[in-house]
Amino acid sequence: MKRDARRRREATTDAQTTDSRVTPLHALHLSLGARMVPFAGYDMPVQYPSGILKEHLHTRAAAGLFDVGHMGQIALRPRSGTLSDAVAALESLIPMDVAGLPEGRQRYGLFTNDEGGVLDDLMFANRGDHLFLVVNAACKEADAAHLEQAIGEVCEVEPLERGLIALQGPKAEAVLTPLNPDVATMRFMDFRELRLGGIPALVSRSGYTGEDGFEISVASGQTRDLADLLLADEAVLPVGLGARDSLRLEAGLCLYGHDIDTATTPVEAALEWAIQPARRRGGARGGGFPGAAVILDQIAAGAARRRVGLLPEGRAPIREGVEIFAEEGGASIGAITSGGFGPSLGAPVAMGYVGTEFAAPGTRLLAALRGKFVPVIVAKPPFVKPTYKRG
Repeated sequence: MKRDARRRREATTDAQTTDSRVTPLHALHLSLGARMVPFAGYDMPVQYPSGILKEHLHTRAAAGLFDVGHMGQIALRPRSGTLSDAVAALESLIPMDVAGLPEGRQRYGLFTNDEGGVLDDLMFANRGDHLFLVVNAACKEADAAHLEQAIGEVCEVEPLERGLIALQGPKAEAVLTPLNPDVATMRFMDFRELRLGGIPALVSRSGYTGEDGFEISVASGQTRDLADLLLADEAVLPVGLGARDSLRLEAGLCLYGHDIDTATTPVEAALEWAIQPARRRGGARGGGFPGAAVILDQIAAGAARRRVGLLPEGRAPIREGVEIFAEEGGASIGAITSGGFGPSLGAPVAMGYVGTEFAAPGTRLLAALRGKFVPVIVAKPPFVKPTYKRG
């Protein structure tokens, strides 16, 4: 009874404090003392009272709970009832091998445009009778419209209003196992429908921190119940957008709109690993996606620029927009697209684009920071070793 009354009070606070959209966990964030910020049209927690540094390090050491309910979830259902029709339709929009993805597995993908640029990055899973997509919050309406316009005659495009939470860190499995022992049998990129503490959920063993962990899609009305169950475990700490960004940066993972965008090709972004042999030249279904000529030419011959990791000397973070030079007095050869302090490393880290001739690991470059040139060393991401459970 007291819990229901608390939730009613929190719901009233929701309505009073924001004109932005909210996720099913908005009231929980307020009750935990989160500092809220506008993000992709939503009112989202950037940090909790424990602070970004502690949230980051706790995720690396134990388990962090993230609200990612602002992201888009889309069911792609073949109108014919035959999954292969939906598979072929999605392959016409992304350069990934959808047909080779077994039921119960998930894969990273990219929507591309006719110039080879990236419209959005996404995760897609084979659900047996349909495909399940998770797309970026800022792009989800555009992505749904793109799907509807391009393949709507073949597929029903169904945006889903569900909660989405991520449990990340080396203790994530131990936290979830008491709720359903089957999670321990999952490996990286497995996707299953499970009950967690009696709550129906769509569970993938994945995430965007470089740590082992899970992303869990839940009916909106039960998202808070599951979050409360997870937070009851002393290994779990709520984590906001601030630490989510520093975690993904240490893991060398791209942030859409910063490290990748419509003017950046997958090859420039060092993401050609995500284009399987079946979709390359000579493959079973080579080409046939937007921008294929540009992207496949770059796979064969290389691109003029390349996303690289960068390790600045000293303690000062080097952030987005800072220009990169090969030598003092020379012309700019690139720029930082993501940068900050890496708490796990105890040092600043960054990613950016440079001319391919400067992209070899170990290359010493200069970043123009507040009127001074700061040495930066090209390094191959990730900056921390991933802990994904592959076996």
